This record gives sequence, structure tokens and C-alpha cells, in this order.
Amino acid sequence: MKIHSILLTAYIISGLSSKSQNINSLLNKAKDAAITNSTSIIDAAKSNTTASNVINKAGGLIGQNKELTNNDVIKGLKEALTVGTSNSASLSSKTDGYLKNPKIFIPWPAEAKDMRAKLIKMGMQKKVTEFETSLNRAAEEAAKKATPVFLDAITSMSISDGFAILNGSDSAATHYLREKTFSPLKEKFMPVVKEAITTTKVTSYWSPLATAYNKLPGVKKQNPDLNDYVCTKAVNGLMILILDEEAKIRKDPAARVSEILKKVFGYKK
Repeated sequence: MKIHSILLTAYIISGLSSKSQNINSLLNKAKDAAITNSTSIIDAAKSNTTASNVINKAGGLIGQNKELTNNDVIKGLKEALTVGTSNSASLSSKTDGYLKNPKIFIPWPAEAKDMRAKLIKMGMQKKVTEFETSLNRAAEEAAKKATPVFLDAITSMSISDGFAILNGSDSAATHYLREKTFSPLKEKFMPVVKEAITTTKVTSYWSPLATAYNKLPGVKKQNPDLNDYVCTKAVNGLMILILDEEAKIRKDPAARVSEILKKVFGYKK
């Protein structure tokens, strides 16, 4: 009996020991799983945090875009044209602003090109060049007083759908300005041009050329309206420069010199 009791006790202890090892093994596995799961949870949390940040930023932008009203856009477009006008007038009103800029150089009147060719053949190239220079000097002089004339046209310009222009081409606002205000703008600009033509003595360069040409037998008498010609070309030149300035504001954040420009054109993607 004693031997059986001893064997039985040994068996029980052995079983308990084996179970204990199994239990420890299970506990260790559970611990490892918990650690692994914890890491996964942390990684997931980090991932979710990143995703959350992205979502929050996107939501913020969407919220800000909702704050960009049509009135904001219209104000931004007019500001862009105002800045463009000011910069363009500054560039063009300098000496050689028109004369040395091939984009806006005012050439001999096209309707009198035959006259130009004949005068050059007559040895009057110098006089022809002096006249062309005087045309550009008149435009440069007029550009000194262009800003308030353009500003008046811009501020009174009626825009119904600012977003359509904002999301249009890089020159959409300038084209809209031209379309809506060119005729009245030219009318207001004419006195400025006439004064500039007088100041730069354009007529005094033209008169001897016209007199010499009109004396030639069989030619059509030439006397173009220089006031209208210079005015049209001067305004066209300014529009070209304003167009360049608009494109710059749309593409270059550094050109957005006011808060409204940053707000409006910063959202234009």
C-alpha cells in the first residue's frame, strides 16, 4: 500500500508539474500575443492619427473654400487688375517703355505703310525713325496718367460670376476688362493722349513727312488720325502688360501682394 501511495503521489505531482508547464506556456503565449496586439494597436493608432490629420486638413481646406464667396472672388479679381494696371503703367511710362518693348512698340500707321516705304527711298529714314519714336514717347507720356483712368474703369466694372473668371485662362480677367470697358476707357484716355502728343510734338514730326509725300504725283493723300491711332495703341499696349501681370499673380505666390489676392488666388488650383 505504501508503495502504491508513493507511486500515486509521484504521478499526481508529475501531472501537476506538466500542467503547470502547460499553463506557463499558455500564459507566455498570451503575453506575447498581448504585446503583439498592443504594438499593432499602437501602429494602427499612429496610422489613424496620420489619416485623421490628413482628413482634418482636407476638411479645413474644404471649410475655408466654403468661406470664399463670389464677392471675395470679384474683389480679388479687381485687386489683381488694379495691381496689374499700376505695375503696367509704371513699366510703360519709363523712357523707352514702349519704344524698346517689342510687345507694345507703336509702329508706323499701317494704312500709311506705302508712304513710309516711299519716304525711306527718298532718303528720309532719319525723319521716319524720329516720327516713330515720337509716337512711342507720346504713349509713354500718356501712361504716366493711365492708372486713375484704368482704376475708374476697374472699380465700376460689373462682374456677376467671379468664379467663372477665376477658373478661366491666365488672361481671363484682362480679357473681361477689355471686353467690358475698352470703348469708354479709350474715350477717357483720349484727352491724356492728346496732351501727350502735344508735349512730345508728334505732329511736328509728322507734318513735314506728310507734306513731302503728298507732293508726290499720283499718291493718295495721307493724314491719319494720330490722336486715335496713338490712343488705341497705347491702351492696347497697357492691356498686354496687364495681361502679363495677371498671369504672374495667378502663377507666382510672391506676386500676390495683398491678403485678398492671397486668399482668392491661393485657392485657384
